[in-house]
Amino acid sequence: MYIRTFSILLCLTPAFCVGAKTDHVQIFNGKDLSQWEPTGKAEWRVEDGVIVGGQDGDPKRSGILVSKKNYKDFDLRLEYKIDEHGKYNSGIYFRRSKTKRLGRPYQLNLGRGAAGEYVGLYLDDWLDKGDEKDDIRKPRQWNKVRLLVVDNRIRAWLNDQLIVDYLDPKPRVDLQKAGSIAFQTYGAEGHAGWVKFRNLKLIDLTNSKQ
Repeated sequence: MYIRTFSILLCLTPAFCVGAKTDHVQIFNGKDLSQWEPTGKAEWRVEDGVIVGGQDGDPKRSGILVSKKNYKDFDLRLEYKIDEHGKYNSGIYFRRSKTKRLGRPYQLNLGRGAAGEYVGLYLDDWLDKGDEKDDIRKPRQWNKVRLLVVDNRIRAWLNDQLIVDYLDPKPRVDLQKAGSIAFQTYGAEGHAGWVKFRNLKLIDLTNSKQ
């Protein structure tokens, strides 16, 4: 009875169901950006195990930092902290095709609800505004994020609270395939901001059944 109960409890947790094949992936080595490549004019660097992105005083120097490897289904966990100014925001792009992109990739936007830049799910428009009232995010502090993507279902947690649970009824062809993960820095209103990421952990769920 104990063994059976224990097995059932494990199956309630994604990535532990019987028959599931999962891979823990080192997506960031904590030392340099050798597993990533920048796109755009933003500056990216590593400081004491933290990925720092910014625009060095120029709001036009936006850009993204793109993973060299592709991922389809995954469980990503990290902590982030962003500048607190106007519409400045960051985000996590995922399933971003490097070859046959038919439009924007999915994005877990990381911004301020008060500025209309929610911590929520975005494509060509808001799919889920998530922390719409900005009640869960902690300004100028480290915030925990979990992003769980399996097939056409996308879930996200902010500081351990579920904020997004979206089932895409008809995803684009390129969004049904593996793609890169990318971090964004985007300035607005004449301001250039900064964003920081740390404690990145990723489980590749592509071959598992959730």
